[in-house]
Amino acid sequence: MPGDRAAPLSTERLSAHFGGTTALRDVSMSFPANTVTAIIGPSGCGKSTLLRCLNRMHELSEGARVTGQVRLDGLAIYAPEVNPIQLRRRIGMVFQRPTPFPTMSIFDNVAAGLRVNGRHGRSVTAQKVERALVKAALWEEVKDRLGASAMELSGGQQQRLCIARAIAPEPEILLLDEPTASLDPLGTLRIEELSQELKRDFTVVIVTHNMHQAGRVSDYTAFFYLGELVETAATKDLFTHPRDERTDAYVTGRFG
Repeated sequence: MPGDRAAPLSTERLSAHFGGTTALRDVSMSFPANTVTAIIGPSGCGKSTLLRCLNRMHELSEGARVTGQVRLDGLAIYAPEVNPIQLRRRIGMVFQRPTPFPTMSIFDNVAAGLRVNGRHGRSVTAQKVERALVKAALWEEVKDRLGASAMELSGGQQQRLCIARAIAPEPEILLLDEPTASLDPLGTLRIEELSQELKRDFTVVIVTHNMHQAGRVSDYTAFFYLGELVETAATKDLFTHPRDERTDAYVTGRFG
């Protein structure tokens, strides 16, 4: 619903295609403000494709196209006049594997996230970098070595650095594509804890292959199968009282 802050992000009959293949079909759903929505389903069901459609990353793939619509605060993000680079300042994204810029310092990695919104003075940049690192629960660990290479950080720290880079421009939406897939249990726990803190400031959408993780971190869960949204509900309800037989089979481990 245009301008509805209860659900700032929504899709309307969204479909995604690669050449002649349809990866996502007629998805209509909304993402309530300041909540975590988990996207679950077996491999190849369209989870990551959905995430990439939400900030127009999908169109960067050769032969990719989208039909239907995504709306951010009522704005149709696929409208011709929408600048996708500016859009990604409002809808940040973090990928499966940590992707710090290897030739940049810790400070410059986070500051790079600000450049999409123009250059800031040094003091303003420093304030925004510190704020982002604090929100990403990394400031206390790196505040005395901001000039060091980002590659000196552990895998879990690198992923939190990427989160800091994504939230530095102060987006409204934060997309996390299996952010713990390459992390050890301790790094995974820290990211899961962080997701709960981040929803105070952002609307979070997380793709996960781990149903237990979805149960731990999300307020709402959406189950996808063969490119279709099967059902979405409050997480507790979806896991304990799924409405669709396919959802029940998946969450009880009978397939997937």
